[in-house]
Amino acid sequence: MGALALEDESFGDLLRSWRQRRRVSQLDLAIEAEVSARHLSFLETGRARPSREMVMKLSEELEVPLRHRNRLLVAAGFAPVFPEREARAPIVRQALDKILAGHEPYPALVVDAAWNLVAANSAAAMFMDGVPEELLKEPVNVMRLSLHPEAMGGRLVNLAEVRAHLLHQLRRQAEASGSGQLAELHDELAAYTYPGVDLNVAHVPGPADILVPLRIRHGTRILSMFTTIATFGTPLDVTVAELAIETFWPNDDETAAAFQQVSCP
Repeated sequence: MGALALEDESFGDLLRSWRQRRRVSQLDLAIEAEVSARHLSFLETGRARPSREMVMKLSEELEVPLRHRNRLLVAAGFAPVFPEREARAPIVRQALDKILAGHEPYPALVVDAAWNLVAANSAAAMFMDGVPEELLKEPVNVMRLSLHPEAMGGRLVNLAEVRAHLLHQLRRQAEASGSGQLAELHDELAAYTYPGVDLNVAHVPGPADILVPLRIRHGTRILSMFTTIATFGTPLDVTVAELAIETFWPNDDETAAAFQQVSCP
């Protein structure tokens, strides 16, 4: 799976790449941005130079990630406007720590745009149990941990359906963001092999199923969970915009009881 390259391109090339990635015609984008299709065509071919306001308007209409909005601004000859703070900056870290602690006794973790682990609560340590040290070297990639045969991939009871869901999610993210890093990660994970496991088994939802569960062996138990992913609303910082908080919830009473027992021995 390839991704459109954004490096060393002009503003017009970058704009065209994002418009095509969003599957929007020149006419439709021109209407939404309240400019003429002729002017938009000139911007893409380099015959016209955009104002900073026009770069911001087109980026907003195309839902370009903040990191790439900065790149569009630079390509157009302007300074980037969105700062990029450390994820460990006090104001960010305080919010993350509060969310992670508040989700105990269930696992919760924070990842960046490449699915690298930024922070986790103590309950998330269960995902690291028995994982080879090589996979726990910085940066720890959560997608890799989820599907690697020597990590959670070897402990998932319903590996085929979870794998299909995660690979689909990763592919969509790579296409939407234009990230070559995510595309490479997708291809790496898709190449993992699991001897004796039929990856073509399709899950047929039952009458009570509303979410794809994560069913994982943990000791003598099989824990069943579902996840939710949250992001910060209206971010104006590149780092904050790329953070996602994934929280795990018990899918049955047995799993809930198991986590309660661990937190209250």
